[in-house]
Amino acid sequence: MKPMKAGGGWPVIRYAWRKAIEGGPLRLFRAMRSKNACKSCALGMGGQKGGMVNETGQFPQVCIKSLQAMVGDLQDAIPAAFWSEHAVSELQNWTSHRLEHSGRLVQPLLLRSGDTHFQPISWTEALDRIIAKLRAISPAETFWYFSGRSSNEASFLLQLLARFYGSNHVNNVSYYCHQASGVGLTSVTGSGTATLSLDDLQHADVVFLVGGNPASNHPRLMHVLMHVRQRGGQVVVINPVRETGLVNFRSPSELKSLLFGTEIASLYLQPDIGGDLALLSAIAKRIDEIGASDEAFLTDHCNGWPELRAQLQRFDWPELCARSGVAREQIDQAAQLYAKGRNVVFAWTMGITHHQYGVENVQAIANLALMRGMVGRPQAGLLPIRGHSNVQGMGSVGVTPKLKEAIVARLESHFGLRVPTTPGLDTLACLEAAHAGRMRAALCLGGNLYGASPDSAFTREALARLDLLVHLSTKLNTGHVQGLAQETLILPVLARDEEPQATTQESMFNYIRLSDGGPTRHAGPRSEVQVIATLAAEVLHGRGTTLDWQAMASTGRIREAIAAVIPGFEPMATLDATREEFHVQGRLFHAPRFATADGRAQLHVHSLPTLDCEEGRLRLMTVRSEGQFNTVVYEEEDLYRGVVGRDVILLHPEDIQQQGLAANQRVTVRSSTGALPDIRIIPFESIKAGNALMYYPEANVLVGRAVDPQSHTPAYKNIAITLDPTPHCR
Repeated sequence: MKPMKAGGGWPVIRYAWRKAIEGGPLRLFRAMRSKNACKSCALGMGGQKGGMVNETGQFPQVCIKSLQAMVGDLQDAIPAAFWSEHAVSELQNWTSHRLEHSGRLVQPLLLRSGDTHFQPISWTEALDRIIAKLRAISPAETFWYFSGRSSNEASFLLQLLARFYGSNHVNNVSYYCHQASGVGLTSVTGSGTATLSLDDLQHADVVFLVGGNPASNHPRLMHVLMHVRQRGGQVVVINPVRETGLVNFRSPSELKSLLFGTEIASLYLQPDIGGDLALLSAIAKRIDEIGASDEAFLTDHCNGWPELRAQLQRFDWPELCARSGVAREQIDQAAQLYAKGRNVVFAWTMGITHHQYGVENVQAIANLALMRGMVGRPQAGLLPIRGHSNVQGMGSVGVTPKLKEAIVARLESHFGLRVPTTPGLDTLACLEAAHAGRMRAALCLGGNLYGASPDSAFTREALARLDLLVHLSTKLNTGHVQGLAQETLILPVLARDEEPQATTQESMFNYIRLSDGGPTRHAGPRSEVQVIATLAAEVLHGRGTTLDWQAMASTGRIREAIAAVIPGFEPMATLDATREEFHVQGRLFHAPRFATADGRAQLHVHSLPTLDCEEGRLRLMTVRSEGQFNTVVYEEEDLYRGVVGRDVILLHPEDIQQQGLAANQRVTVRSSTGALPDIRIIPFESIKAGNALMYYPEANVLVGRAVDPQSHTPAYKNIAITLDPTPHCR
């Protein structure tokens, strides 16, 4: 299979038609047009403006990821006989792709230690088991994990249950993705989210895209980048891999682009994995040298400019080039493009946050933006490109180990609740506590905790030491069969567009969308809100709470509570009546008055990390394939990179030769954490020599538990690896 020469185009159209046939064309179209927020990325599609409509009202807005997610939810039910026909040991050998395509979960399932098969049970028995366990153990021995697919209402209600119960071990998948963005941005602007709206982004004339591949992971963002270029603007891409879709993209919705393609990257910089901080500092140094800094803005609206300038001037050019892996000439080109921009946006994804210095990476991006006054004004700003459709919303409504003081005060006032004062643990810390025997039960609201976590062997051991692990899920994933506790329960829940009541989600642009829900497709699954309210009423019975938990099964009641408790969400109180979606107040910075104590933005000074790699070792980064969204693998081929299968490592031909290896040879990949045997070598000229690429989550066995000290985000990038040839069988 050859790599594609452009992203999008006819292959994507053919694939979309194949997915439409799989889901039923008319049935799929009706589902996509329903007034529900997209189930994939947080770019912002759907809601009260209608399906396939973005936040600014543009139609049609659709991408492969949204089709894949919808077709997955349109699957038939898993038949009852499935569970007796397939032992757990067999399911553990199934790929993520095969598990995803097994069908919809429609029965509660129980697996006890020593059992060979999952056992379908009644909802009554499933809930009784959870209630009994939670009433029998200490709240400090429980943790509560949230994926990004659930609603604000379900998320708020479950974290409320956890606080009433007495646990602050409330965390979400953002600790494995953009927590470094939230911490970094908060240290700069006082707010941990994007500083601009979708409309602002659509007026940019220069976009820096750092450490991301939206052609595969956020395809609708490609239309924005295309239009930047079509208006004469510039796109600077920073990525160790020269991704096909970021070089040229053929949009199926625009005939000229479909036929001839649209150039995306004006300049493509390929740093070594981990070289971003040095590269960003180098561009900032050059901006200062050519006199392109906005001195008035820096003086009037920022703290720390003299210190940052002094640090930039101290940096040595040979050192910056060596540590970034980028030539001085290319750094100068990037600085010149930036200096000419009038409306500049800096966007990034996990290529920036998945490092032991992820927060510093984000701060360095912010430094660069502030140097020319590109924050605190319209049509410019900072944009962390969020993954799952409501991962930002869950953080907003309180899914975090440590609540903001304002939220604590309002929670206690509104509900008469005494919020627990014991420190809450982040996601990885909860697993480490489970491994140490300090956790006995966990409840996962969606997601794949096992698949998302680093150090797969450690994670499996940690989950095995729990008495009870509960999943609220729509479909099977590897976590259900690999990360097993003494008792594992899977509760089938409704997809977003099947909910009996309206719910809300928050886009990456701080925009609250209202989803209407819709008719259920299968008998058996229940609403997440209904399940949580039922559990709360029973678990907390007799514990002094007077809250009517059954009444809280109304999403309208939950929205009223969110409006009363979460600053900036006040319009939630009247959303049912007005149906007016809104931007969260206080997050869009269209004037240089920031949410910090003194209203000024904070610049940060950094030292540069050392990227020295011992001879014979390569730097590895884990990534997603074209046919994948987060941990969900929809297809086992990587269309854009031209790769079939996931048991592969992509290497530059120079590295293959230097290592004395050959294309398609099988090797064992080793890190200080683990090893993966029988991995096939794929020559890949698009990756910078000295670096390597493997697929997540399969490669998580190689990822250690080292974290960024400020955000506690694991370092899924810049892993030192060695390759050992697999002996030939005789």
